[in-house]
Amino acid sequence: MTDPDEVEEATADVEWRKVTISTSQHGERLDRALVDIVPEFSRSYLQQLIELGLVSLNAKPIRKASHRVKAGDGVTIELRPTPQSQAFKPEEMPLQVVYEDAHILVINKPAGLVVHPAPGNWSGTLLNGLLAYDKTSASIPRAGIVHRLDKDTSGLMVVARTRLVMDALVQAIAAREVSRQYLAVAHRPWMGAKTVCVDAPVGRDPRNRLRMAVVDLERSPGKAAKTDVVFLDNADAGCFVRCILHTGRTHQIRVHMASLGHPLVADVVYGGVIVPGMARQALHACRLALVHPITGVPLVFEAPLPADFRGLLDTWSLRYNPSKG
Repeated sequence: MTDPDEVEEATADVEWRKVTISTSQHGERLDRALVDIVPEFSRSYLQQLIELGLVSLNAKPIRKASHRVKAGDGVTIELRPTPQSQAFKPEEMPLQVVYEDAHILVINKPAGLVVHPAPGNWSGTLLNGLLAYDKTSASIPRAGIVHRLDKDTSGLMVVARTRLVMDALVQAIAAREVSRQYLAVAHRPWMGAKTVCVDAPVGRDPRNRLRMAVVDLERSPGKAAKTDVVFLDNADAGCFVRCILHTGRTHQIRVHMASLGHPLVADVVYGGVIVPGMARQALHACRLALVHPITGVPLVFEAPLPADFRGLLDTWSLRYNPSKG
């Protein structure tokens, strides 16, 4: 006879979620629908649950992630905790909120703060802070995060506070209607034209899968990437530039600057060297401009340079006039 205590222990970490597919999810793949239903789990983990028969539609197990769901379908999911699911918990932390209304937040992210939980950083992320700052953000995928900054990049990010606004911002970013500008300090003095357009695809480096690179799309997978680089000032050791994104690929500015022969200061992944006072890549998201997704009002935000960035400019005698950009 089974010991009741053993049964309780075996099932204590299991949670069943029961939901109904909404009209907005009608026709979606099952795995994509589940990401919206339980955003604290990754799509790959949810696909594993499907393959194991732990997801049922209308009381019938479905083992194909590509199965198309219908509005009104009843979904039952058997969930077990994973590090990533446990990571989606509120954590109080100081957030520098530049702008806030009922629809969006604009955050000035400090260098060193990871945006989203991932292996090695399951807690202490911006997402955890957002969940604590706004309790309703738990109902939105990724707590409303629609774009990311690297851990060691500082500066401005916009965050959605409702699903409607999140969808609108994602579409605006895809349509290149959100302007994102960065300031960067790179090695080697600038030569040539004052403005350079780098239009070069970015993908996984075929020689090192842990980093990105400019790739030949006929030989390696990647995506179109375009950055305008505007020269601001020179020093004996390097240059000060403004980078304007047209696309938002992973590590795009870092890769494009390295491809020009100007790796960012302290960006050791792409050929940069750490210098006194600057231990992280010298990259700051200084300006964010968008049309408010609800009111239609144009919004422009500026983030001042952090102390380490200002110190580097002073040390290298680089001049910066924010009013002239």
